Amino acid sequence: MKVGDLVRINRASIGVPEGSLALIVRKVSTVGKGLGGAYIVRFVSNKLPAARERRYLGLDLQVVK
Repeated sequence: MKVGDLVRINRASIGVPEGSLALIVRKVSTVGKGLGGAYIVRFVSNKLPAARERRYLGLDLQVVK
């Protein structure tokens, strides 16, 4: 994954349902092997509060093709 990729969220969290679409804004760090790094994403849906940004692990994201 890289900055600018459109991704689908695989893990539901408070205020963000599973399957939400987001855009990767920046890579925060590389964490343990197999976790895929940490990314800041901005949601594209207007139903989510104020197009907020959140941090997700790479394993919780799936690139949309």
